[in-house]
Amino acid sequence: MPPWLEKFLPILGLLAVIALVLVRLPRVDVGHSDAFLRRRIRNWLPVGMLYAFLYMGRYNLTAAKKVFEDMTNAAGEVLMTNADFATIFGVGTAVYGTSFLINGPLTDRIGGKKALLIGGVGAAVANLAMGIVAYLEVRSNLILTLSLLYAVNMYFQSFGAVSIVKINAPWFHVRERGVFGAIFGILISLGIYLAFDVGSMIVKNFPVHWVFFVPSIVLTIAWFTVYALAKNTPGEAGHPDFDTADDTEDGPPLKTREVFLKMLRNPIILTIAFIEFCSGFLRQAIMQWYPTFAKATGEADNFVNSNWGMLLCCAGILGGVFAGVLSDRVFGSRRGPVAAILYGAMLVGSVVMISLLGHPMLGAVIVAMSLCVIGVHGMLTGTASMDFGGRRNTGTAVGIIDGFVYAGTALMAVTYGIVLPEGEAAANIDNWFLWPVLMVPMAVIGLFLARRLWHAAPKKVAAKA
Repeated sequence: MPPWLEKFLPILGLLAVIALVLVRLPRVDVGHSDAFLRRRIRNWLPVGMLYAFLYMGRYNLTAAKKVFEDMTNAAGEVLMTNADFATIFGVGTAVYGTSFLINGPLTDRIGGKKALLIGGVGAAVANLAMGIVAYLEVRSNLILTLSLLYAVNMYFQSFGAVSIVKINAPWFHVRERGVFGAIFGILISLGIYLAFDVGSMIVKNFPVHWVFFVPSIVLTIAWFTVYALAKNTPGEAGHPDFDTADDTEDGPPLKTREVFLKMLRNPIILTIAFIEFCSGFLRQAIMQWYPTFAKATGEADNFVNSNWGMLLCCAGILGGVFAGVLSDRVFGSRRGPVAAILYGAMLVGSVVMISLLGHPMLGAVIVAMSLCVIGVHGMLTGTASMDFGGRRNTGTAVGIIDGFVYAGTALMAVTYGIVLPEGEAAANIDNWFLWPVLMVPMAVIGLFLARRLWHAAPKKVAAKA
């Protein structure tokens, strides 16, 4: 059995168990026909797979870093240090975050499907270009070249979240969007697995340029599948459109500037955005730096680091499903209580991390925190954005919220690039003290803000409560 398939079997088993549990749960009946439900699966599945492959083409840079940092230039200098990686990743995430100012409203105007196709083809071409740089073994100005290409990649990547939520908003009623939040978390998790574990397998067994070429190829295949199958609304697919009970307002569409200002004046949208700023910091502080910490401190062969992508995937799947089911089944489709519970767990986890640096249990805590942060992301960016932005303005709402996610990520990249140790100093575990310490205030702020959303619900849902 191929190693990648052997590692993927636990994920398949977990997905099978979750599918069985979801099927056995009493259905939230909002009047959908069986034909509609089948068509909806054929709609979100190809869209979701393209979204997952975008993740593969986003975090493959981390897998490639392991090769670049072992290479030297003509002067004998390491091609990519931790600070260099932080620069590349920081530039890319800054571009990603600011691109939402354009691509969120643009997605509302041109439709989710067209936006997703633009993002897919752009990311495929950018990954192809980065693969060519690696294939040609470009060593002079490598950091500048990769920074520019990764920035281009991240611009097109920014279409992913806004378009998938925009496409799915008309297909899911508020009362069943917790399930979509679970799907959103599963797709993120699969993409992370493809980037970290499959990407690492590619790097170990093939020249490094294939870690960029493979995402480019699968993105192209997924692009044609979305083009053939996906529709923006049930009406386009031959099924009746319906009232999703979100905060979509009647009347003629507003101009882009009016929509943007309306979203920025919405206290719920802004609160969600600031919570997700904290999520962006915490998520990437965990995912991007744990493998580096493990390698630098001689823990690279431990179980968690050796199975990093698989464990992140399983944690993300469980986090998304836990959050989605809890939101719809326990809290009446409110997203705030779930976010608060998960942020409370992240606060505990970040404090515990401080005392576990160098301890074998550190990896388990890291995985548990990943479960929490992906669950929050699915609930807020993937679900609450639809609830409070409304079907018509979902793209702009997601753009603002996900822009804050990557603003938090950019802050993390710059901060950790400055404070985390380099070279021989990185081998000393005590020098990594600031890694978990800086997560604590972000978890505190996120918990405080999430608690303020405890009773928040779309107007139609709140009126029936």
